[in-house]
Amino acid sequence: MNITFLGTGTSHGIPVVGCTCNVCSSADFRDNRMRSSVLIKENNTTFAIDCGPDFRHQMLKNRIYSLDAILFTHEHRDHTSGIDDIRGYNFALNRPMDIYAHARVIKYFESSYQYIFTDKKYPGVPQIELFEIDINRFKINDLHIIPIEVMHHKLPVFGYRIGNFTYITDANYISEAEEQKIIGSEVIVINGLQHDYHIAHYTFAEALALIHKWKPRLAYITHISHKLGMHREVEEKLPAWIRLAYDGLSFEI
Repeated sequence: MNITFLGTGTSHGIPVVGCTCNVCSSADFRDNRMRSSVLIKENNTTFAIDCGPDFRHQMLKNRIYSLDAILFTHEHRDHTSGIDDIRGYNFALNRPMDIYAHARVIKYFESSYQYIFTDKKYPGVPQIELFEIDINRFKINDLHIIPIEVMHHKLPVFGYRIGNFTYITDANYISEAEEQKIIGSEVIVINGLQHDYHIAHYTFAEALALIHKWKPRLAYITHISHKLGMHREVEEKLPAWIRLAYDGLSFEI
């Protein structure tokens, strides 16, 4: 299984519009973060988790010419607003894009992107095939995927475990029952927004505490704000088995 971080930033991205802080002004490419998303490839299956406003650029930058499906964690715009750009894959692959999402997220798509779902469609609108998922295991081709329900303040959000890889973004609470789905993962990715308290995201310290609790072989922090600090300065204080993710980072399990 190959995993590529397409984006590792928060909803603002980095640089933040109008900001001149050290992080936003950094010349280190690792401090330049698009909205959070990952790409997963195994054998002949390729899919993305989330499809935010940077989706088009992420696909072009990483030269992703084929995509089987997109899984969605939740309906917030920084994770969904790239949906229109799947049209390129519709044309190139000559088929609809498979979309996997919770029923609530599907309703959001139907109300926010009505032009996709009308009976009489304008030529060239995105073509999608919707698959409703819940907390039960499901499959994309031969890949088994386990949804993990986490809380993003008061909003239930899905993380996902695929084999020995677990990906969690936009969370600030995980129940003990859902934690059991995570235990034993070889690699874990979890959001660690900033040092200060946030109402809907784990802080950096809270993310580290969970990583130490779950004890994966390797862990990555994602969904990072410019308030966390410079990539180099933050990462040099971490143990070798805990890293800050950055856009374009790729690894295999």
